[in-house]
Amino acid sequence: MKPTFATHLDALGQWRQATDARLAELARFVREHDLLDDGLSEWFEAMRFRLSGEKLMVAFVAEFSRGKSELINAIFFSDKGRRMMPASAGRTTMCPVELGYDAEDPVGLSLLPIDTRLEPTSLTEYRRSPGAWTHIPLALDNPDGMAQALAEVMRTRHVSQDEAVALGFWDDERPDDNPPCDAEGKVEVPLWRHARINLPHPLLKRGLVVLDTPGLNAIGTEPELTLGLLPQAHATVFILGADTGVTRSDLSIWRDHLCGPALARFVALNKIDTLADPLSTPQEVLATIERQAQSVAQTLEIPHEHVFPISARQGLAARLAGDEAGLNASRLPALEQALSEGLLPRRRETLAAGAVDGARALQHQLTRRFGELRRLHAEQMSELRSLRGKSGGKVQLMLQRVQGEATEFEQCTARLAAMRSVHARMLKEALKDLSSDRLRQEVDVLQQVLGGSWLPLGAKRAFIELCARLRDLIEQAQQRSDEIQAMLVASFAKLNAEFGFSLAVEQAIDVRKYRDDLDLIEKNYVQYLGLSQAFRLAQPGFQEQFRRMLISRLRVVFETISNDIEMWNKTASAQVDGQLRERRRNFKRRYESLDRIQSAANELDTRLQEVQAQDERVLQLQTRLTVLVEELVAEASRDPMPVVDATPKRMVLDAAALMGTGGAA
Repeated sequence: MKPTFATHLDALGQWRQATDARLAELARFVREHDLLDDGLSEWFEAMRFRLSGEKLMVAFVAEFSRGKSELINAIFFSDKGRRMMPASAGRTTMCPVELGYDAEDPVGLSLLPIDTRLEPTSLTEYRRSPGAWTHIPLALDNPDGMAQALAEVMRTRHVSQDEAVALGFWDDERPDDNPPCDAEGKVEVPLWRHARINLPHPLLKRGLVVLDTPGLNAIGTEPELTLGLLPQAHATVFILGADTGVTRSDLSIWRDHLCGPALARFVALNKIDTLADPLSTPQEVLATIERQAQSVAQTLEIPHEHVFPISARQGLAARLAGDEAGLNASRLPALEQALSEGLLPRRRETLAAGAVDGARALQHQLTRRFGELRRLHAEQMSELRSLRGKSGGKVQLMLQRVQGEATEFEQCTARLAAMRSVHARMLKEALKDLSSDRLRQEVDVLQQVLGGSWLPLGAKRAFIELCARLRDLIEQAQQRSDEIQAMLVASFAKLNAEFGFSLAVEQAIDVRKYRDDLDLIEKNYVQYLGLSQAFRLAQPGFQEQFRRMLISRLRVVFETISNDIEMWNKTASAQVDGQLRERRRNFKRRYESLDRIQSAANELDTRLQEVQAQDERVLQLQTRLTVLVEELVAEASRDPMPVVDATPKRMVLDAAALMGTGGAA
């Protein structure tokens, strides 16, 4: 069969693993030869974590009975030989479900009781409290038993309307969104608030996280899902029913939660197999599907090519049976290809750029260091050769000269101390406005607007103003970083001229690029501050969750900026320490070699050979460094994605195959 999203993701995982191996080899080389300073060490750790530990989240969002769980089964778990996620007629997944893998946690299903909504503790805090969750082990060698255990996410219970209000499932102000009551006036609510499945599936081990969200009622009543997980998803698949099109509740989900930008947004028009009609020709059925897709695109105000008519049920059945024709008829490969092309290359390019840029900077820094060492070796060999045939008095004069040069060189320490003092003060100033405390101060201004009225209509404007102030902080950080670079350029030039250093300042850091991350946060969150969300925003619980999740998202951006600035400055300082240390070593070696030569006449040639051997070793290290960096760059630049046939993204449906199927996904 053709490559799927799963095979593309697996290829990306293998690429990450191979690139990380090259990075580990490079790190091992610089560590073994004492070439690793604090700045480089932190960069290696951060880059290796990104390659091996960074997660890739794909969220599946739909109202009940749209075939969402079946689509997850078809894309990710067809290798298990049966359905893994519960998928049947009616309401199945009742609580948000995360599928991922963490080697430090036990394999199994962890469930957070719905009653935890009555407590002020956030979902994020509960993640750090294993005792609050109900854990059900999963037997990996028993697919039937696993499927039965996973059915636990379907469980519900009936509560009074007052309990439903307290849990967030009933709102008299929004009666259309309330679930139906039974004959006794009881309201059906999920038994669980959140579910986490820790499973060593190959794709999950590669860093994939699948988020399965159940319907408008669950999305709207769980602020951390609404404000935290969904905006952070790298890609979102919104599933509609081909037989129903865009219903009012579908449109509410889209407008309230999904119309903002993400790295990738896709709309799956599922259950096209249900449109098969024995009284219509295959061409008429295809025309009906196309009209429905056009209508969905128009209603959601998105390009037509972003809507993918599919049959998840037919696609899963075809995968389980190895039926290529049935798989093509399901149109599932078209959606998977769009997922692959819209998400995975961008993630690879981002990771590759970080690895390549860092490796090139490392190569540049160490090459400069090797050049300095070779210059010192050349001076020392020239000095030693000049002693051939000279008297002991000449050697004594050379010893005195080395001592004098060393004493004169040590005068640089006062200059270095002054420069470091200025550098530390400027760095502290650059980081001051990026701190968590400053972030809280800025967000508190917004909170005052939210808490100032039961209907905070000025919240949207206040939030936009907050984002504008945060952009100003990023701009100030950039200006202060530029000032640090200018100061270092001037200071390094004086040190090089007066004391013979070969210091050079790296290219200025660019933190303005993080304004794009801030723009994305603004676009994702501003939709919750409009008139349609005013009643929900007026609720104190939702306001507090909004504030906490917003601070959490913003802190990630500002901590990343701070870390980048600190790492750049550490790299600049580290080369000063490295060259200072190397120059002192060189003075010591020169003195010791002259002292030995003064003691024994035959030491001169021996010492010359030692210095030449040291120089040859430096040259070998430089050559090996070049090889390792080029191998890393080649691996990081390699496109790991499987080659696919030149098939249009919107695959042509086999009308005859469509007419031969029926049933709902």
